[in-house]
Amino acid sequence: MKIGVLTGGGDCPGLNAVIRAVVRKSLANGHKVVGYKNGWKGVLENTFDDMTLSSISGILHRGGTILGSSRTNVYKVEGGVERVKKNMAMTGVDCLVAIGGEDTLGVATKLTEDGVNVVGVPKTIDNDLSATDFTFGFDTAVNVASEAIDRLHTTAESHNRVIVVEVMGRHAGWIATYAGLAGGADMILIPEKPFSFEEVTDVIKARHARGKSFSIVVVSEGAKVQTVEGEEDSSLVLSSTEKDSFGHVRLGGIGNVLAEEIERRTGFETRATILGHIQRGGSPTAFDRVLGTRYGVFAAELVHSGNFGKMAALRGNEIVAVDLKEATGELKTVDMKLYEVSETFFG
Repeated sequence: MKIGVLTGGGDCPGLNAVIRAVVRKSLANGHKVVGYKNGWKGVLENTFDDMTLSSISGILHRGGTILGSSRTNVYKVEGGVERVKKNMAMTGVDCLVAIGGEDTLGVATKLTEDGVNVVGVPKTIDNDLSATDFTFGFDTAVNVASEAIDRLHTTAESHNRVIVVEVMGRHAGWIATYAGLAGGADMILIPEKPFSFEEVTDVIKARHARGKSFSIVVVSEGAKVQTVEGEEDSSLVLSSTEKDSFGHVRLGGIGNVLAEEIERRTGFETRATILGHIQRGGSPTAFDRVLGTRYGVFAAELVHSGNFGKMAALRGNEIVAVDLKEATGELKTVDMKLYEVSETFFG
């Protein structure tokens, strides 16, 4: 059997660990492997490299992806599905291992329904894929954000400032919740629970009234503001209105907006720090290396057994197979019981 592997969407710590595991296990099972360049774009353009043991040597600890990535959507390209099938047949590729998040695996789900043999591996630092407890890359992002919050604490305290830390999280506030809890944030704002400026400033004023001279507020990039009537404001703070092939605009800037409002309403000096792509870059943590490796080996076994249309998922401490449709059917948002734990420490 000849297997094609690809990585799509944003880069993520642990991608190379998955690639390494898929290739090692597949070669051991007697199969051939090719690596498509730049995600679904590589499949559409039939650009790939043969994957050997030397191809994956020394990549376990490296961030990013040796295969490259893109946000290409097969279903937004005229005749895209037919091109995928034609190129796979021409190259002799029998199946695909797609490593990606909601969008990449959404394409994988549709291709499965259109007769292409696909196995999925869940990748997103946002941890918002259903059917799996954790996605690789999330732990690394949380560790990066937590360390940043630790460092910002010392600056905030030294200068008697309020510091707003903006982290990634378009629709789900997992990074903000975990990093905020770990970093001792005084308030955490997430997309799942729209906030009001009054709510935030009341907490900060109360802290100062108790003698505290600084505050740390962690906010997800996709957090939304409530109107006076309590309704959710439908507008998001954008860094660009341009949409990608999956219809997503580029978020970013809620931290600056929030910082300006806090300073205007309280008179306390306030600064914003946007962590941005720092969260998804660099070497993966040990947890993400191990999880990515386990996912890759399991995905290779699914291919070997012909169990297509599935995704490797973490349930408890076990790696199990779930339907791709289940994995991409809806986003996994923050458990409100966990968020209530974080609220205990607000203020």
